Amino acid sequence: MFKIAKEFQFDACHMLDGHNKKCHNLHGHTYRLLVEIKGDLIDNGSSADMVMDYADLKAIVKQHIVDPLDHAYLYNQNNPNECRIASLLKEMNRKIFAFPCRTTAEGMSKFIFDCLSQYLPISMIKLWETPTSYCEYHRSEK
Repeated sequence: MFKIAKEFQFDACHMLDGHNKKCHNLHGHTYRLLVEIKGDLIDNGSSADMVMDYADLKAIVKQHIVDPLDHAYLYNQNNPNECRIASLLKEMNRKIFAFPCRTTAEGMSKFIFDCLSQYLPISMIKLWETPTSYCEYHRSEK
């Protein structure tokens, strides 16, 4: 079993409505995302002796995560205040992206893991919210 990983970056804004510190306010981050996949080596063809071609990994993550989130307002679809801001931005033809959870590094990491698991053999997601703060998410081995 091998593991390979690729790193990505995107910029986005969010707020944590109801949080009792400064992240209660609308603010932005340059997120850094590490996507790790696991698998056996491919037996033949142009990708022989690879888990996956990094270009294929990049295309999938870009399509399903980076492109939708980059330069978007990320919001919790279950929070009325965050939804009000999203509605206004949508009216103004601005980019928004709804999460089914709070847009904490923890919630976003699990969402990204679950989303990419539909397309890739994901073993771990690491999401940096700042250069010194990150969340790592992986499922427990059973």
